[in-house]
Amino acid sequence: MESWPPGGSGPAGAGPRLRGLRGADLAASASLLSGAGAEAGCSAPAVAAVLPAGGSGERMGVPTPKQFCPILERPLISYTLQALERVSWIKDIVVAVTGENMEAMKCIIQRYQHKGISLVESGVTRHRSIFNGLKALAEDQPNCRLSKPEVVIIHDAVRPFVEEDVLLKVVTAAKEHGAAGAIRPLVSTVISPSVDGCLDHSLERARHRASEMPQAFLFDVIYEAYQQCSDYDLDFGTECLHLALKYCHIKAKLIEGSPDLWKVTYKRDLYAAESIIKERISQQICVVMDTKEDEEHVGHRLEEMLKNELNIPHISDIIETSSSHFEHTCHIYACKSHIWQRSSANHLRAMLQFCLCECYGL
Repeated sequence: MESWPPGGSGPAGAGPRLRGLRGADLAASASLLSGAGAEAGCSAPAVAAVLPAGGSGERMGVPTPKQFCPILERPLISYTLQALERVSWIKDIVVAVTGENMEAMKCIIQRYQHKGISLVESGVTRHRSIFNGLKALAEDQPNCRLSKPEVVIIHDAVRPFVEEDVLLKVVTAAKEHGAAGAIRPLVSTVISPSVDGCLDHSLERARHRASEMPQAFLFDVIYEAYQQCSDYDLDFGTECLHLALKYCHIKAKLIEGSPDLWKVTYKRDLYAAESIIKERISQQICVVMDTKEDEEHVGHRLEEMLKNELNIPHISDIIETSSSHFEHTCHIYACKSHIWQRSSANHLRAMLQFCLCECYGL
C-alpha cells in the first residue's frame, strides 16, 4: 500500500461553507467532527473515506477509464479528491486502483499536491475494491500511518461535486444508526420485463428512490458485513447499504441528496461536468472595471492568460465583467474569492494564477 503524509489543506484551500443545513444541530455536529467539541468533553469520531477507482469505464466508450478522463486538462478523480480534502474532519482517504494505473495515480497525487491519500490495489469488482480499502484501514501494518476509523465514508471516484453538508449528514446519521446513504428521487419509472421481453410490471415511482453516494457506516458494521459477504455478492453486488442490512441487520438511514451527486457515466457527462466547473469558477472570480475601455483591455489580457497559461479556452465562460456586477462582486468577495481592479499585467497574472490554484488546482 502506498501513502502520502497528511498536512496542510492542499491546493484546495478552505472547504466550502455548509449549505442547506438544519440550524444548530448539524452545525454542532460539524464542530464536533472537526475536533472543536473536545473541550466540552466530547470525542470527535475518526472519519476516513474509501474511493473505489478500479473501473474500466466501459459505458463511457473511450479507452481511458472515466476516473482518469481529463476535464479542463485535469483528471476527473482529482476533482473528487479535492472535494474530500476540503473537509477538515476527513482524516484519511484510501483510493483503490488497478495495478496498471497505480503509477498514473501517484503522478496525479504529486502533480496536484493531494494530501493524506493512500493507495491500495483494487479488486476485479467494485465490492472487492471497497473491501481492499477497508482492509487497509482495519489492519495494522508496519510503517503505515492509517488507523481504524470509527466512521468510514464510501464514495465514487467519479462523483466530483459532493459537498460538505451532504457528507456531514450521512456521517452524523451513520454514527447514530450504523449506516446511512444519500438518495435522490427517480427520474424515470422502473419497469420489469418478462422473459419474452414484454412488460411484466412497473414500480410506483413515488414510493422508490435512487441510491446515490456518498454512504457512511460505522466501520465495524461495514467491515463485518464484507467479511461475511458471499462470493456472489462480492462479484455481482453494487449496493453497500444492502450488505449492512443483509449481514449485520442494520437499517440504513436515508438522506435526501442534492442534484449535484450525479455520477459521471457517459461521455456526455464529461461535458456537463466541465460546464459545472466553469460555472463554479465564474462564481469565484470577478473583475470590476470602471470603463468600457478598461473592460476590453483587461478582458483581452485575461483571455490570453487563460488560454496560454491556464489551459482554459473561453474567458466568456468564466469571467464576469463591468461595474454593473458590483453588488454581485461584493457577495463573491464575502465568499472568500478575489476581486482585482485596474491591476498591472504581472499582478493580474499572479493573482489569477493564485486564485485558480487555490480554488481548483488549475
